Parts: sequence; structure tokens; C-alpha cells
Amino acid sequence: MDEIKILHMFPALLNLYGDSGNMEVLKYRCAMRNIRCTVDEYNIDSDITDFSGYDLIYLGGGADLEQNAISGGLMKNKEEIFKAHAAGAFLLLICGGYQLMGKFYRDSNGIEIPGLGLFDYYTTASREKSSRCIGNIIVEAEIDGVSTKIIGFENHGGMTENVKTPLGKVLYGFGNTEKSGYEGYFEKNVIATYLHGPLLSKNPAVADYIIKYCLNRKKSQPAELAPLDDTIENKCREMLLERLLKSNEKD
Repeated sequence: MDEIKILHMFPALLNLYGDSGNMEVLKYRCAMRNIRCTVDEYNIDSDITDFSGYDLIYLGGGADLEQNAISGGLMKNKEEIFKAHAAGAFLLLICGGYQLMGKFYRDSNGIEIPGLGLFDYYTTASREKSSRCIGNIIVEAEIDGVSTKIIGFENHGGMTENVKTPLGKVLYGFGNTEKSGYEGYFEKNVIATYLHGPLLSKNPAVADYIIKYCLNRKKSQPAELAPLDDTIENKCREMLLERLLKSNEKD
């Protein structure tokens, strides 16, 4: 039986807007294909020191308080995270997890939380605390060579800049900053994004891209995933896309 091993970091603290639901989606879609999906949790008091055996490392979203609480734990594992990324492990990073993999996050009080510096982007929040990017969002992205519209919900005061390879173009909503027109950060084994929802429940194509990558990263003969019946998910997506994009036209 094929297997995917996931390390879910700080699940109790980084679970803004149900972000832990992303793990439930991956487990469900793997189970429907008879793929074993093992999810280990890393918490502040965990003694896991070797990340090399994991196919996916996941960080959800959290507010400033939670980001401060986990930053030391991330820094303690900086070398292991760098090694895992270089070895091809997939990184799925949501909101606060996205921000802390950059150079730094500077909050609205001017307090700077150092990031791991895995990527060159950085995030600063406006001193005007009411200045936030909030609402539904649609991002046009190319996933596994196919154009797809990614749907989610964003709520962030931090503005992320110096993003060299964004996840996609914003069709509705804000994105990395109020006016950048682009959202997230993307590599073949990295999706970093502000999209909550949780992200994968509304975007089965993104979930399957991650599963497929994790399954095939160590195989000499890559395999295709068996298709699933996503009728309900697709009807939901069609309704949301139509409603949001039409409202955008009216604006």
C-alpha cells in the first residue's frame, strides 16, 4: 500500500478558521484511494528531531500571539526544515505559517518576529490596526500544468512583499498586499498562501496535486491518481465562482 507521511506542526495553536481541516481533507482523499496517510503532530514540547522521513510538513494560520508562541520552536528546527525542503518534502503553509518562512514578520506595534529565512519574502503590518485584507478571494493559478481557480477566505493585516514566484493572480479579493494583484508563494513542492476555509475543502485539485507530488517524489515511475467523484465540491465551487465574480463585475 502506498503511504504519505505528514508532520502537522503546532496544530493546537495554528488552526485559524479551521485550518486543521486541510489534514482531514488529505486523509479522506487518500483513504478513498487506499493510500495510507499518517499524520504526526509536532507541538512545543515534542521531541521529534528528524524531519527527513516526512513527505509533507504543514503549518496552519495563527494570529500574532500564536506566531510569537511558536517562533522559538520553529527556529529550533530551522536546520531540519531547510534540509527537508531541499530534499523535496512538500511544504503547505497557511497565513502565519506562510509569513514565518520568510525573512521576518513585523506586527502593527513594530515588533519584529524573525522568520526562518527559507524564502526571500517578508511581511509588515500597517500601524493602522484596522487596515486589513478581509473577505472571500479567488486566485487564478497553474497547478500541475493546468489553470485552476483557487477559492478561499483571507483575513490578514500583514502585507507580504518581495514574492518572486506567487501562487497566482488575484481575480477577486486582495492577496499578498492590498494592491499587489498576486497571492501566495509557489514552488513545485511549496504552497504558501493566506487562504483559509480550509483551503483544500474548496479546492480538490490542489489537494490532489499535493497527494500526487508526495506519492511520486521518490518513485522512478510516477503514477497518476485515481479520479474521485467531486460532484458536490464542484457544484459548490461553481456557485461561489459565479456569485463572487459576478459581484466583482458589478463593482
